[in-house]
Amino acid sequence: MLHKVEMMLAGKKLILETGVWARLADGAVKAQYGDTVILVTAVASKMSKPGIDFLPLTVDYQEKAYAAGKIPGGFFKREGKSSEKEILNSRLIDRPLRPLFPSSFFNDIHVVASVLSADQSGSTDFLGIIGASAALMISDIPFYSSVAAVRVSRMNGELVINLDATESDKSDLNMIVAATEDAVMMVEGGAQELSEEQILKAIDLAHREIRKIIALQKELQAKAGKPKQKLISIEIHAELRSQVDKAVRTKIEEAVQIAEKSQRQEALNAIRENIQEELKSENGDPDRQRDINVVFHEIEKEVVRKGVIEKGIRSDGRGTADIRPITSEVSVLPRTHGSALFTRGETQSLAVVTLGTSDDEQKIDGLEGATTKSFMLHYNFPGFSVGEVRAMRGPGRREIGHGALAERALRAILPPKETFPYTIRIVSDILESNGSSSMATVCGGTLALMDAGVPIKAPVAGIAMGLIKEGNQTLILSDILGQEDHLGDMDFKVAGTRNGVTAIQMDIKIDGLDSATLSRALEQARIGRLHILEKMQNTLAEPKKECSIYAPKIIRIKIKPEKVREVIGPGGKMIRSIIERTGVKIDIEDDGTIAIASSDDASAKAAIEIINKITEEVEVGKIYLGKVSKIMDFGAFVTILPTVDGLVHVSQLAHHRVKNVSDEVKEGEEILVKVLEIDKQGKIRLSRKEAMTAPENKEAN
Repeated sequence: MLHKVEMMLAGKKLILETGVWARLADGAVKAQYGDTVILVTAVASKMSKPGIDFLPLTVDYQEKAYAAGKIPGGFFKREGKSSEKEILNSRLIDRPLRPLFPSSFFNDIHVVASVLSADQSGSTDFLGIIGASAALMISDIPFYSSVAAVRVSRMNGELVINLDATESDKSDLNMIVAATEDAVMMVEGGAQELSEEQILKAIDLAHREIRKIIALQKELQAKAGKPKQKLISIEIHAELRSQVDKAVRTKIEEAVQIAEKSQRQEALNAIRENIQEELKSENGDPDRQRDINVVFHEIEKEVVRKGVIEKGIRSDGRGTADIRPITSEVSVLPRTHGSALFTRGETQSLAVVTLGTSDDEQKIDGLEGATTKSFMLHYNFPGFSVGEVRAMRGPGRREIGHGALAERALRAILPPKETFPYTIRIVSDILESNGSSSMATVCGGTLALMDAGVPIKAPVAGIAMGLIKEGNQTLILSDILGQEDHLGDMDFKVAGTRNGVTAIQMDIKIDGLDSATLSRALEQARIGRLHILEKMQNTLAEPKKECSIYAPKIIRIKIKPEKVREVIGPGGKMIRSIIERTGVKIDIEDDGTIAIASSDDASAKAAIEIINKITEEVEVGKIYLGKVSKIMDFGAFVTILPTVDGLVHVSQLAHHRVKNVSDEVKEGEEILVKVLEIDKQGKIRLSRKEAMTAPENKEAN
């Protein structure tokens, strides 16, 4: 049976319906906003795998090419490997959902969000979150708290909900906010150096709109919701719990105080392995091993959090607002265009900048149409950075997500294409990791950009904030360690300049975050960010005045738009000729802007000279060295500019009377000619004799 609910949201109708599509899924909702339609399904396994002690949630967001009336490119003509956007949206949907499942539910869950129709508005990301929550709410899967999301932007100083992608270039804020009815769960977005107060206002507005969407989900659940399956809580035997506690608590208290990450982790692993061996069952019951791990993790979490709450001292000895020691250097690699090594505590990023031409831009064919990217940031996280043995394959979801965050943070301070016509690629190779390598990437990326001579608007730094909440006590931690991220309640990353925020990403592991705590976190992040920027400034205060000698030199010139055709030539013949003769790269825009790229100054100057000759305007009265292109009975045609011919009438070939044109000039011969006239049709009348010295008068001799 069809069940349908709807409401108006930011001037468009939001429709949620179930009962007709994908009826064998545990929960299925077709979410429609405008002409964008996403089918979201949720299915959970009936039993959990033996010994599992985590939530095996998988979220897959997929875009069907037919949604935008397209046929996929490539040989197979079908959807294949997930695109970067699909991976980012999968993560976006996953993050606000994951904390809302019961901690004792270990069944496999698969959420699939399929884009079936796309109206180019760019609303598939937040709509996927809404549809996923609705599908889980009407299913029998134990998911009890609705979550919804909206996009919030700012145009001309005014906050706007769900701005169309076609207008996004007019906005100085683009942020997705996900929340439950009571608290914010996730924030993801970028801004053009907005203040913390402005960011907070945007989040508050988004939350008010989200509450209306949650009410709509509850209405659908009341109509079509299935009874929730009974949650089988995992009871850990009191005796086992006591045995583990007595054996490991004191040892864990000592181990977590080890400041060095690898030593601390080795100590904790040894304690865990010893208690597993000591208390293992005779038949190797995996559930017993899981129970020991659960209790061990609970004790470790309790010890770490208690130490911070009661003493205000973290495992590495810092206070709650302290930043780890920072060192950085630039030009660490001799032949790259720009490089920097940024180290904060035990987190280290090697950031390298490469400058290219328009030929190096990334071409993207998405549902919203074909686009290009002239700025790319690629983040790599090899196993050795955390002391692990791991196969090196393509980038995973985490690497793509971290790279996108850092890219968003730096995009806001890049110079416009008109003044710096390069394609820019940053690669961040993480060499060590113990707490927010994505924010180290932002810092290292900024230094590498300045080292490469990119005239950025202002340096950007990033910091990761954490949260520990116990009862009525709430502590915000600056520059969190990996351990504090794992055992804490929040991972809140903020990047920006001295003037304001350029990127923000927040994930909450508890039921949500209130506005007052969020405001405190933003202010503490701002203070930390300014501290990091000061340290970076001591290494390199401003961009270098010149790009690397190994980077291509790009010179931009401007010609009249109507001359573009002449530079290109018939079938591209002229521009190919220039490239072959000089070895440069040339990019021509319809408005007459020409970018000439070459690693050799002489080649670039030669190309400019050729183009100037092609586009030069003929002047009446000026003398040109031309080449005879054709001989006729009535005169000779002479090429005075690469694409400009004029006629020298037989009467203008010499001071004496000419009987045969071929007696005076030959085809291919270079002669001086003077422009006498350009008629209304653009025909040019030339004179050879006017450019020649007149013969002496014989009578005068």
